[in-house]
Amino acid sequence: MNPEQLRQTIKTKWLAYYENNRHWITRLAVWVNYQGKRRPSAGFILGTLSVLEPQLTYVLPVIVDLSNDPDRLILALGLNFNPDEELAKLDHQALERQEVRYLPPKSFVSNRAEEHRETAAAKKERATPPNA
Repeated sequence: MNPEQLRQTIKTKWLAYYENNRHWITRLAVWVNYQGKRRPSAGFILGTLSVLEPQLTYVLPVIVDLSNDPDRLILALGLNFNPDEELAKLDHQALERQEVRYLPPKSFVSNRAEEHRETAAAKKERATPPNA
């Protein structure tokens, strides 16, 4: 798994976990502000992810050798964000995609209408005798 795939995977798993457990995580005294972002502490996130993503347990020892600052690890993993704000953005993006998905393409609608007109005209020509 390449680093970008790992970042995306752990972000997805972290957000899913947070969303499912938000009711009690928001009440814990684990919240910090780091570089202007309000989020759970790095230790809490890393501990949670070590259980959620098995690949991370192989990568973390190498990463910790490079930097033992948990906040910098969270930053490097792309997880320095407020999970509530990130979930709201994802919900908004999903709604936009959903709205577009249900609309038929304009060309499809107009082509069908033209087909019906052409079919009706062809039937009318066949039904009308040539001497009429």
